[in-house]
Amino acid sequence: MTITYGYLCLLIKLVPESVMECRFIVLRREFHKTPSAAVQVTVRDALNQAMDEELERDERVFLLGEEVAQYDGAYKVSRGLWKKYGDKRIIDTPISEAGLRPICEFMTFNFSMQAIDQVINSAAKTHYMSAGLQPVPVVFRGPNGASAGVAAQHSQCFAAWYAHCPGLKVVSPWNAEDARGLLKSAIRDDNPVVVLENELLYGVSFELSEEAQSKDFVIPIGKAKIERPGSQITLCSHSRMVGHCLDAAAILAKEGIDCEVINLRSIRPLDVETIETSVMKTNHLVTVEGGWPQFGVGAEICARIMEGPAFNYLDAPAVRVTGVDIPMPYAKILEDNSTPQIKDIIFAVKKTLNVV
Repeated sequence: MTITYGYLCLLIKLVPESVMECRFIVLRREFHKTPSAAVQVTVRDALNQAMDEELERDERVFLLGEEVAQYDGAYKVSRGLWKKYGDKRIIDTPISEAGLRPICEFMTFNFSMQAIDQVINSAAKTHYMSAGLQPVPVVFRGPNGASAGVAAQHSQCFAAWYAHCPGLKVVSPWNAEDARGLLKSAIRDDNPVVVLENELLYGVSFELSEEAQSKDFVIPIGKAKIERPGSQITLCSHSRMVGHCLDAAAILAKEGIDCEVINLRSIRPLDVETIETSVMKTNHLVTVEGGWPQFGVGAEICARIMEGPAFNYLDAPAVRVTGVDIPMPYAKILEDNSTPQIKDIIFAVKKTLNVV
């Protein structure tokens, strides 16, 4: 479908000004010019494709977790894999096998706390404690962070939890390209990798370039991506909050504020160089995350900036936008006010630039 200039003018006349900004964001997303070789792929399908291709490429790769086989996974991320690869490689019952490359799915990362001793004390430390003789090529993946209406015990972000531990690598994809490229890299890595997905993104379609559709496409772990170049302020985020930052940046652009948006992709290792380079250019920093504020990802980024060369380039203190420091409420209105919204990011940007 093509949107003509005349049609946009008609929309502007017919749509009330109060909702025009939201409509503009939707139009920008849905009708962005797409290269002929690109396709629309949901995050769920990108994850499924990545596992399928790596299972096909390397017979040592296998998937295990709760309901991942005959039921196709709680969120259907493993759909069709059991029928294709059978009981020996798509396994509902957790097992321990040396020399293989397991993918362990948690129905939600909140359940990973039942296995946290094995993740931290075994997977993360075995390579070091064996003097490098025993690698642990295992992937722990599943939905992380706040969803919708699942209350306090199912709404936690584990990015800071697992990124705190040496021996683990932690990635947090936003779009379909991230999900596909980072998961394939995680499966091929000889270290334990935690892949923090987001339930609310599983059904969202993103443009997937011809390059990203290749079976050999991988995204290096530890490398961030600048999703939107800008000159006045840096917005640094991961997972679903990257989309919020892009939406906030689109609204702020109408007011003459030019934001640079960084998609972290990798939490550990953290691409400090990309963040520092951006801050040295924009002289301002806002971090955005869905997790709690104390000892969070944003707190670590702020500390790295303060300790490094970019600190002298700041024209104002760095600001964090985070989830509220409480267990997640169940009521929707309270839930909405407990997680970062686009308006919160806009307010933080204006506060940092002293234009509130």
